[in-house]
Amino acid sequence: MEVAPETLDTLAGWLAQSLSPDAAARRAAEKSIDSAASSPGFALAILALAASPRHDLQARLAASVQFKNLLRSRWPKPDADTDAADHLPASDCAIIKTHLLQLLLTAPPLIQAQLSEALAAAAASDFPARWESLLPSIVSSFGTAVNAGDIAATNSLLAAVVSLFSRFRNAFDNNALRLDLKYCLDIFAAPLLEVFLFASRRLQAAATTANPLELRPVFECLRLCCEIFYSLNSIDLPEFFEDNMGQWMTEFRAFLTTSYSPPVEADGAPDALRAAVCDNLQLYMEKYEEEFRGYLKEFVEAVWGLLMAQTASPSRAQLAVTAIRFLTTVAESVHHALFGSPEAMKQICDSVVVPNLRLRDEDEELFEGNWVEYVRRDSEGSDADTLRRAACRLLRGLAANYREQVAALVSAQIQQMLAAYAANRANNWKEKDAAIYLVIALMQKPGATGGGTPVVDMESFFTSVIVPELQAPDWQSEPMLKATVLRFLKEFRDQIPKATALALLPSVVRFLTHESNVVHSYAATFIENLLIIKDSVPVPGLTTVTRSPRYVAADINPFAPQIIQNLSTALGFPDSYENPYLMKCLMRVLGIANIGGQIVHEITARLVGILMEVCNNPKNPDFNHYLFEALAAVIGRTGEQDPALLPAFEASLFPVLQRILVEDISEFWPYAFQIFAQLVNLSRPPLSQNYMQLFGVLLSNATWDRPPCVPALVRLLRAFLRKIPNELNQEGRLPNILAISRSLLSRSSTEDSAFYMLNTIVENVGFDILNPYISEIWSALFTRLQTRQAVKFVNSLVVFMSLVLVKYGSSVLVSSVDAIQPNLFIQILQRFWIPNLKLIKGALEVKLTAVASTKLLCESAVLLDAAAAQSWGKLLDSIVSLLSRTNQDGAQQEQNDGTDAVDIQKTSSYSVSFVRLQYAGKSEDDLLKEVNDTKQFVVTSLATLSAQFPGRFGPVIEQHVDPANKSALLQLCAAYNANIV
Repeated sequence: MEVAPETLDTLAGWLAQSLSPDAAARRAAEKSIDSAASSPGFALAILALAASPRHDLQARLAASVQFKNLLRSRWPKPDADTDAADHLPASDCAIIKTHLLQLLLTAPPLIQAQLSEALAAAAASDFPARWESLLPSIVSSFGTAVNAGDIAATNSLLAAVVSLFSRFRNAFDNNALRLDLKYCLDIFAAPLLEVFLFASRRLQAAATTANPLELRPVFECLRLCCEIFYSLNSIDLPEFFEDNMGQWMTEFRAFLTTSYSPPVEADGAPDALRAAVCDNLQLYMEKYEEEFRGYLKEFVEAVWGLLMAQTASPSRAQLAVTAIRFLTTVAESVHHALFGSPEAMKQICDSVVVPNLRLRDEDEELFEGNWVEYVRRDSEGSDADTLRRAACRLLRGLAANYREQVAALVSAQIQQMLAAYAANRANNWKEKDAAIYLVIALMQKPGATGGGTPVVDMESFFTSVIVPELQAPDWQSEPMLKATVLRFLKEFRDQIPKATALALLPSVVRFLTHESNVVHSYAATFIENLLIIKDSVPVPGLTTVTRSPRYVAADINPFAPQIIQNLSTALGFPDSYENPYLMKCLMRVLGIANIGGQIVHEITARLVGILMEVCNNPKNPDFNHYLFEALAAVIGRTGEQDPALLPAFEASLFPVLQRILVEDISEFWPYAFQIFAQLVNLSRPPLSQNYMQLFGVLLSNATWDRPPCVPALVRLLRAFLRKIPNELNQEGRLPNILAISRSLLSRSSTEDSAFYMLNTIVENVGFDILNPYISEIWSALFTRLQTRQAVKFVNSLVVFMSLVLVKYGSSVLVSSVDAIQPNLFIQILQRFWIPNLKLIKGALEVKLTAVASTKLLCESAVLLDAAAAQSWGKLLDSIVSLLSRTNQDGAQQEQNDGTDAVDIQKTSSYSVSFVRLQYAGKSEDDLLKEVNDTKQFVVTSLATLSAQFPGRFGPVIEQHVDPANKSALLQLCAAYNANIV
């Protein structure tokens, strides 16, 4: 795998510049990398740079990350719905598979970790069927490493296998997966046990060693073996592991019960191994209880002993979490009697739960020093479980079988904690914090294991414990306690009466300016969560219910100015300049409240100022999304109410939006185009010169070269066509747009946008303008259909053809299609329209296609021809299937109030992608507003037709409509007093 040195140097330079604080240099480097990434050999060059010893570690690490991400996105996935043009060349993939394992083994640890994940990404598609040499090569290398006693090489191989086998943990269980697992077990189960026992013997031989550096690699080797053990046992209990369970369990118990020298224990490696062992014990307890029960008692005792032991190990917290998790699984099982005695339960409460429930010094340090991580662990629930959560889960597990005993113990404990706080409020605030946390944990919503255990009278607790903290004059004091109180409000927000919540809102609003980042974040989260509560409301005269917002504009309007002001202030606090919780709350308030006057100008200016700042370095995707949502909410809510505000919005927003385009801040392009579309929608023709210049940019082919921007560009085009449809017929604009749509249609990743663009043209342009180009449109669609017959594409085609029929008439649809090739329409109808009609989804799409199909039945000469009786009957059958399915699926449609703006995909790094702004657009227009009831339209249209041709269609229905659909059709006719004669 030879790559020219100058190529590696160039790549290293680009990667270094991509990390530059200079935005211009960084973007130039990113553009160079993106451009080179599409060239054959790029992946090989990046891999060669990652393995190049003559380049610095930072460049090699950046290259390894780039390589990993490249394989994740572009490694060929045979079953995926992607174009071959998006894949790495087959020749590059073959070379990578030849060299990757060896390069991984010789790489430094940081790079090795990235290459292991890259190997897993490639193996997810190719292993084992198309990469048969991989596992035998690993096993062969294992033998060499073990014979040489080379622990470092052994660990490198194990790390690769951990990544390789991790898919067995979470993949959907099916026959193909089990065949892959069997292949791995046949080749690797025995070598794994051999390596495991080799490392265990080595550990025993050096157990008295005081130097942690000597034993750390051995502990790591054993820990990796335990992770692989977990993966290989995740789906089912393999015969090999069942036959050798004694050997594994003997070593597991030794790891849990053996103590090492204080320096080694303090290093944390022994506890990291013990935590992995506890994970395996929990797996066996959950899935293979019958085979494991003979070992259960001794392991419960061993794990209990670990929790009682004191150590300075930095890994002890994670060990405690996994150990408590194992005990929780036992407590929830048929073996719960191991903890059933009053003495055992009291010991659990006194020695495990309460000590791990109280705030520790580490928690306070995290609260002050890394508030983002504190919130992630405490409130959101992270992958890394916390001791507090684990301890409370253990209590809930016990409560599942010993509800009254647990309630009595915990209730008494809460009273003791509150009494201790009352005796010395200044020094014992942690006692009150722990008491509130216990209530949150044990009185959560019913449905969780042991949930809803009545440990306190909720109304009394709320009034006497929670409300005083909210209304206390010294609201800046004891921030951790205040944070827990606010979290209590968030957890039980549904249960707080509306009047009580509104009465407490001023007290909560002041916490938005609390100096603690956690406190003002929790206050913002509570307010935001409160505003999206929906209650079930019965629909009069029907048996169904609808979901209606509990809090509406009239409720929030009195508080909105103060909330907006406080949030604006908090966004200026240190470490909260880009606080997503604050911005999300601001977005929600602006999307619900009615605001006007000076506050509109002030908040718009504030948001634009923040956007100008983040344009310098867009590093927080969640915050930036909510920022654009907030802008969209201001524009949408106030712009519709007061069109006179539009010039002010344009004056504020145009400079920053133009900066985004001119400086090529690619992360924000999709957002910018959506905001532009919103402004165009609010404008009145004739549009200003600024908009017409933007229209010119929109028609440039180069603008459409960025796939993440395409959906936003289509929305902007839609906005322009609604305002100035006749402009398409000038200066060759329509042919240009059609050429863009053909380009989008050629790729499965952008075909949705191509159909959206074509739909937009048909909706807004008369047939006199479109007529010269309709044959060109059909040719492009049917050419693509020859090689692209996926359900998604065919459904989109049926929707588009239905739109043409509804807008221009059935004769135009049939004649324009047949102009491409005689009788082509009936072929398309039979092969694609009829089979796929029943698969259409979406309320408007179902309505459109059902009405269009009915018009075909009742108006088209092609289908009314006696020779087309079979097609007529089959089409009616599909219509009834479609209406019957939508009736079964018929969940209540909720109005888009922006609540979908709540959660975007969490990501640790920034990648340019399209995320729809919920507040920037209304729901799609219904071109069939005159049709109030689709089913009624269908049956009355059929009844009218049959009245014109008595006795003609009954036999067709009898012969070509499925019996179940005939019955459904009769029911529909009866419901609407219609007859097909």
